[in-house]
Amino acid sequence: MLLKDKTAVVTGGTRGIGLAVVKTYLENGAKVALLGSREETVKKALDELKKENAAWEVIGYWPVLSDYGAVKQTFEEIRDHFGSLDILVNNAGISARESIYEYDPDNFRKIMDLNVTAVFQCSKAAAEIMKPQGGGVILNTSSMVSLYGQPAGVGYPASKFAVNGLTKSLARELGRDHIRVNAVAPGVIRTDMVAALPKEMVDRLAASIPLGRVGEPQDVANAFLFLASDLAGYVTGAVLSVDGATMT
Repeated sequence: MLLKDKTAVVTGGTRGIGLAVVKTYLENGAKVALLGSREETVKKALDELKKENAAWEVIGYWPVLSDYGAVKQTFEEIRDHFGSLDILVNNAGISARESIYEYDPDNFRKIMDLNVTAVFQCSKAAAEIMKPQGGGVILNTSSMVSLYGQPAGVGYPASKFAVNGLTKSLARELGRDHIRVNAVAPGVIRTDMVAALPKEMVDRLAASIPLGRVGEPQDVANAFLFLASDLAGYVTGAVLSVDGATMT
């Protein structure tokens, strides 16, 4: 029970890595508010979790993360409901693979709005609650492409480079308020997108990874658990790679 009596907010918590983080936190004693983009996906995730364990303390919201007023109101409601807000996981994000020649500037802005601006706004709203509480933990989802780039879809790696910068800078700024800030940089993970690929393509991907397999959402959730817990009490400003030593 590494997170007993802690309250966590997980954005992008309705599926994939985010849902794995929610489950792992609940299994470790946390109370969790999962955030999603739509009411129906949030309610579906809540139903799934309650079927697994009716005793878990979990609630859901669907604010527009690029709207600071909506984020601030939601976080304050979560604090009032559970009594605190101790952990924030900024996991919501979108990606793209278009060549620069076909890249729609509006799509670039959408990626930046969710992958960068929303991370800033959620972190600000959380820090304003955590500081008077005496501290907390902010965790961000980065990506291996924040370290290596990718051959197309420049908006996504650019946004994750920015997430790394936010992580390291906020760690330095918020350390005095006892708020730790770290990021996890997943590699190739068996999310819905990877699961939909042909087996032979997944096998080729796995063969290129030194550990010999594609990562699972639980692999990433375990890293988020460590960084949220007191086991990482002297870790801040880190970007933890969970990629099997993948190089792209």
